[in-house]
Amino acid sequence: PILPVVLGVAALVGLTATIAFGNLNRSLEYFVTPSEYQQQEAELQGRPVRIGGLVKAAKYDPQTLDLRFTVTDGSASFPVQYRGAVTDLFKENQGVVVRGEFQGETFHATDLVVKHSEEYNVPKTQAELKDMIKSAD
Repeated sequence: PILPVVLGVAALVGLTATIAFGNLNRSLEYFVTPSEYQQQEAELQGRPVRIGGLVKAAKYDPQTLDLRFTVTDGSASFPVQYRGAVTDLFKENQGVVVRGEFQGETFHATDLVVKHSEEYNVPKTQAELKDMIKSAD
């Protein structure tokens, strides 16, 4: 009588694993650079991805919250379209990670994360403080 119980448990474990890992592949979100996306375009097309790179040619309309820019890694680049509020840290040559998917040749981002420097240097002199303030403007 123990064999049917063991077979039942094994079948249940196998079914659970199949459901969990079968759906896992569909829900994975890949992080790629523009060059990596270009190389893997066939397998990533139509899937949610995160693309990281530098911001180029940014145009933002604060009235409509429309943002258009190019994300690049120096070798490949793609136009990005995003609608939403944008932080002051967003600017040319700034690191960015966008989440979304391609529709044609344009990447339609649903999320935008701006990378910032993790270094903070406390100004040691009045002149350094003035330089920091000037560079922030």
